[in-house]
Amino acid sequence: MKSIDELIRSFSRLPGIGNKSASRIVYHLIEQNRNDNLMFGELISTIQDKIHLCSICGSFTETDICEVCNDPSRDRSLLCIVEQPQDVFTIEASGVYNGMYHVLHGAISPLDGIGPEQLSFGEMLNRINSDEFIEIILATNPTEEGDTTALYVMHVLKHKEIKVTRLASGLPVGGDLEYTDKVTLARSLRGRIPMNS
Repeated sequence: MKSIDELIRSFSRLPGIGNKSASRIVYHLIEQNRNDNLMFGELISTIQDKIHLCSICGSFTETDICEVCNDPSRDRSLLCIVEQPQDVFTIEASGVYNGMYHVLHGAISPLDGIGPEQLSFGEMLNRINSDEFIEIILATNPTEEGDTTALYVMHVLKHKEIKVTRLASGLPVGGDLEYTDKVTLARSLRGRIPMNS
């Protein structure tokens, strides 16, 4: 049926949703209460009117300044640099970080035509120059683009007396060496930590 096929195609364009998952979602929606579907549709159609970028860090917010930037209890000496707004929510969910954030809105990728000019490096430097951060934490993804972006930030900040760190990457908890890919294993070996003092 045309209506079902169009909806399946629409859902399958979402990240992480294949044709099979899209089909399950569509058939579930057909059997749902009409009012639930109307509410769901309303939420989707108005999300871009309600959610925008924080004027300070660039994360998602419903107000001009996000909850993190507006929270006086946060440690304003720490700045965590992330690629995307959803990275802020991922780190926040861990409950172990209490500093500030800056969202770059992507990573440097010359092959895709994305250089520093297309990202929010200017805003990042303005914040670093005007605030008193003692540590910059690079939380870019452990990919070629993420590594390139982290190296660029380190290069830009090399003359500043600010500690620059990068999130550790390596073996997942509960993982087996046997099933670990070569790149992850290499990162783990390079980033090994001492067990004795």
